[in-house]
Amino acid sequence: MALGITILLVVLTIAGSVLYGSRNRGLGGVTEWAVGGRRMGTLIFWFLNAGEIYTTFAVLGISGYAWAYGAPAYLAFLSVSLTAAVGYWLTPHIWQAGKKGGFITQADFFAHHYQARWLGVIVGLAGIAALIVYVQIQITALALVLRLSVDADISNTASAIAAAALMLLFVMSAGLRSAAFAAAVKDILMVVIVVALCVTVASHVGASSIGDIFTRVQDAYPGIGSLPGRDADSGLSTVWMMTAGINVALGTYVFPHMFQLTYSASDTWAVRRNAVFQPLYSLSYFFIILLGFGALLAGTMPPGGDPNAVLLSFVADRYPAWAIGLFAGTACLLALVPGSVLLLTAGSIFARNVVRPVLPDLSDRSELLISRASMVGCAAVAVYLTIGANQSLVDIGLNAYASIGMLAPGVFLAFLWRKTNAFAVLGGIATGYAVLLLPAASAVLVWFPEWEKGLVAMAGNAVVVLVLSPLFNALQRKSNVQAPA
Repeated sequence: MALGITILLVVLTIAGSVLYGSRNRGLGGVTEWAVGGRRMGTLIFWFLNAGEIYTTFAVLGISGYAWAYGAPAYLAFLSVSLTAAVGYWLTPHIWQAGKKGGFITQADFFAHHYQARWLGVIVGLAGIAALIVYVQIQITALALVLRLSVDADISNTASAIAAAALMLLFVMSAGLRSAAFAAAVKDILMVVIVVALCVTVASHVGASSIGDIFTRVQDAYPGIGSLPGRDADSGLSTVWMMTAGINVALGTYVFPHMFQLTYSASDTWAVRRNAVFQPLYSLSYFFIILLGFGALLAGTMPPGGDPNAVLLSFVADRYPAWAIGLFAGTACLLALVPGSVLLLTAGSIFARNVVRPVLPDLSDRSELLISRASMVGCAAVAVYLTIGANQSLVDIGLNAYASIGMLAPGVFLAFLWRKTNAFAVLGGIATGYAVLLLPAASAVLVWFPEWEKGLVAMAGNAVVVLVLSPLFNALQRKSNVQAPA
């Protein structure tokens, strides 16, 4: 019964999405497919943004973090509020630039604003790398759902390949509009099901009320409700919380897919209203964290101790088949919808900003075909990263934010300081990645104990851009003066 409900829910949602998206399939070519024809109104734009922010990272990842660590899961509340504040200022600027320039991708913006096509190529490749890490989150979660609800004996490799195949089939159906419809369906389902689980969770764990769950978990695990939570040696301190929250807030709308989604809005009011009302979704984190604590009280032990599977295992152990089916189906959509948009964005960037500079006469039809073909490659890399990985979804997500944060100084300074130089942006990106990836950078990180390393790298990146921009501008002026008439 559970499996039947799961399949029915997913199939009906996909069918509705394809029908909704196909209404405009013949209009606008790449623009319609990649940015919804730039006609997304306030409501559908709100759902689409929520669909990309509230993914399996939010539901399975945060509940698992609450189960494993406790208070560090409160990062969800902090980051959502800060992200909305940043987005209220940033996204109207992104939308206006996209509307004026007719941009499709984030790399379009970099290439045009800094008058450097080569920078667009570099930014495009960096964005694709960060997107693939984020796709890994969705494939990891969808593969978990497949293993726990379809066939527990299916291998990690087979389930990851199946998850990627589902995403590719979905996104190739009709593009961004299909994802917008599915986002609305899965968001409504998520809120309803999570609240319904929380209303009944106390009776399933031997508590008298929701408040009693918090009391009991605090008594059973002293310190779980304050940082650093259950594991005193985890390094998840107040400093980590603040720096991680800031890093997520500064990086969220710098992700290429969020940039691209912003282009899809019908006007600046749509993006501003989204920033105002988006934090309402953060209220759901209270229930998600509660379910993580409930699973802890119930003694739930997921396969292999995997925190990502805690909530799935808890529901499977304590609830009837129909509830398991609804939750598993919703979890599938939580991974499928954002994963498909991430792949769509990566494909758009590859075709438009990596291939087109080499083949400038590329037709729109050829660009669309290359975009779709490149999505298969991106999905394959994400599957490779998924196989054998055992990180929490939250930890994988923070890695993705650290990676995309290397583009943040170039984005923010584009709107704050018109003298920002393209070569300085490149120098900042190189510096930031050096801090993140080179072993020698540990000498820098020790000066910032318990800081989220992504924020340290972003700060170093920004300092380099600010210092080098005047120098490169002066060199370019000197070169122009010395150039023969």
